[in-house]
Amino acid sequence: MTVNDDSFTNWKNREEIAESMIPMIGKLHREQDVTILLHSRSLVNKSVVSILKTHRFARQIAGAELSVTETMPFLRALTALDLGPSQIDIGMLAATHRADDRGLTVAEFTAEAVTGATGANKIDRREPRDVVLYGFGRIGRLVARLLIEKAGSGNGLRLRAVVVRGGGERDLVKRASLLRRDSVHGQFQGTITVDEENSTILANGNAVRVIYADDPTQVDYTAYGIKDAILIDNTGKWRDREGLSTHLRPGIDKVVLTAPGKGDVPNIVHGVNHDTIKPDERILSCASCTTNAIVPPLKAMADEYGVLRGHVETVHSFTNDQNLLDNYHKSERRGRSAPLNMVITETGAASAVSKALPDLKARITGSSVRVPVPDVSIAILNLQLARETTREDVLDHLREVSLTSPLKRQIDFISAPDAVSSDFIGSRHASIVDAGALKVEDDNAILYLWYDNEFGYSCQVVRVVQHVSGVEYPTYPAPEA
Repeated sequence: MTVNDDSFTNWKNREEIAESMIPMIGKLHREQDVTILLHSRSLVNKSVVSILKTHRFARQIAGAELSVTETMPFLRALTALDLGPSQIDIGMLAATHRADDRGLTVAEFTAEAVTGATGANKIDRREPRDVVLYGFGRIGRLVARLLIEKAGSGNGLRLRAVVVRGGGERDLVKRASLLRRDSVHGQFQGTITVDEENSTILANGNAVRVIYADDPTQVDYTAYGIKDAILIDNTGKWRDREGLSTHLRPGIDKVVLTAPGKGDVPNIVHGVNHDTIKPDERILSCASCTTNAIVPPLKAMADEYGVLRGHVETVHSFTNDQNLLDNYHKSERRGRSAPLNMVITETGAASAVSKALPDLKARITGSSVRVPVPDVSIAILNLQLARETTREDVLDHLREVSLTSPLKRQIDFISAPDAVSSDFIGSRHASIVDAGALKVEDDNAILYLWYDNEFGYSCQVVRVVQHVSGVEYPTYPAPEA
């Protein structure tokens, strides 16, 4: 048998194993509300090739490819347990079992590692929490996709309505079409139909009512059967407590803003300060996409090395706030054609750091350049550290943070030498450390952080909403503190 024949046979064997994983993963998700992860990446509703690619990606961060032959025994062991709602990372199970020297079998080790999700310890499946989207633009539609995707178990978050201004003839059909097809993020994964008579979009069986209103005060959500809902304002029109409070109408319990909040509105970066949200807080902000991209790695660096000061330069994709062609704009430079120019502009991300990391005393400055790409940005974080270190040490630290720390859902890590911005479209992490671009000299470190400023940020928004709604289930094995 030739090497080619041997490789092909190996591939077909792994395909067969991955194919047998799919019904196990699906059943755990539907019947027990268990989400199977692989190094923080969900395997729910993934194809055979996607499962294999996710396993292969492990070599970018762990140095060696993870095989389905290694993870399959752990998945089988999970199907034999009486599991409660949770997220379980079979990549981490395989890695921690490999490092364990007690001689436990896979079944014994798995049962011990997820003991908090079994038997008397498991938490109850929660009643679905209603969610309303106020606005249906770039972030609104991506958040809608995520909420519909996560509704598969029938529990957790349930998108009930979208509030928009009337757009004229065939408005509902046009909005459904924008949800169905996206020039950057591709096709919606599922089916979408329109019920114009009832002003409803049916997406994968989820009935989403489209409510037309020019102002928050015009809507009584209880009239649509909506109660105790979390409203996500993705218009950015109201950013202070007074303005956002107008959303607190009958049927709405909390308001989450997808833009930096002003005044005393808490700015939350999931993974960093989401545990500071007070139970009785009804209004909060998810800050900006750039704040979410820089704060987690900044915290990782500050915790390990200390940070004395820093500067962040963002090279940011253009947004709908800019003009396609030169035209009047209230900002100095944003009136110039976005697809034809690099545009120097401001960013509030640096000043927002202090809200998310109040214990960080370092002064962080920032600036931004908009560039002619429709999605994915990069933040260049230049830090003066409190002690000297080496490039290898920083790489090892950030790689480990991306694998095992509480920030592993926020920070990704890639060592591919030919990575470019479009490679990160659809990334669910807040930021991705580019290992090849990292520069370290004595007490100075420069991090290059890719981020999908649309989808990655939308994932962070959904994580915050899950947390405040009480449907953010625990992850096993538990991340290292």
